[in-house]
Amino acid sequence: MNTILITGCSSGYGLETARHFHTQGWNVIATMRTPRTDLMSASDRIRVLPLDVTDPESIAAAIVAAGPIDVLVNNAGIGVVGAFEATSMAHIRKVFETNTFGTMAMTQAVIPQMRARRSGVIVNVTSSVTLAPMPLAAAYTASKQAIEGFTGSLSHELEAFGVRVRLVEPGYAPTTRFAANTDIPVTDLIPEAYAGFAAPIFEAFAAPAMTTKESDVAEAVWQAANDTTDRLRYPAGADAVALAQAS
Repeated sequence: MNTILITGCSSGYGLETARHFHTQGWNVIATMRTPRTDLMSASDRIRVLPLDVTDPESIAAAIVAAGPIDVLVNNAGIGVVGAFEATSMAHIRKVFETNTFGTMAMTQAVIPQMRARRSGVIVNVTSSVTLAPMPLAAAYTASKQAIEGFTGSLSHELEAFGVRVRLVEPGYAPTTRFAANTDIPVTDLIPEAYAGFAAPIFEAFAAPAMTTKESDVAEAVWQAANDTTDRLRYPAGADAVALAQAS
């Protein structure tokens, strides 16, 4: 029976992906900074482990506790929306610590066992902001674009050892906690000089033509984890698919 470890399972894509793989009969290791066992059904195929992807000791402990991992899903992330001018470098570094370096650190931690077995899949969850430039998302886009380039290069590196590396690119999902998953309120990052520019953008966010559901991402991760071809990118959600087709 296959085992999947997913980061950032306290809500949104991670939680839905954990539920999906469990339904499909997999062993699921659901990780989160503050473990909660009430989010998923009680099952001997679900384990909830503490994990902070920015903490090397936490990563090492989780990898030991998890045992052999067939699929790693790097889903944990921090959102940031606002004018780049108003976003402090300290906060930008914090976003990169989770979205970029956290993903890299988790990937580096599982490569040795997958390389030794000559099997395994690493799925990195990025965003549709990598498919088309979007305003008020410069820092966030940078953190995710870095992972796009990283994943593409790494896929060549690990292919020689039978390890597959994938990208899942979700669209805009208003039902997730993306906007709330930050230390800084969006309003604090919109200075008065940017108010006129930002207003129509937020109006469009409030009434999008197409969106992404958590289940869209879970299904894309499922496809990415089980696809034995050399496909790299899996847009998730109607809006992301449309952007991918247009690019």
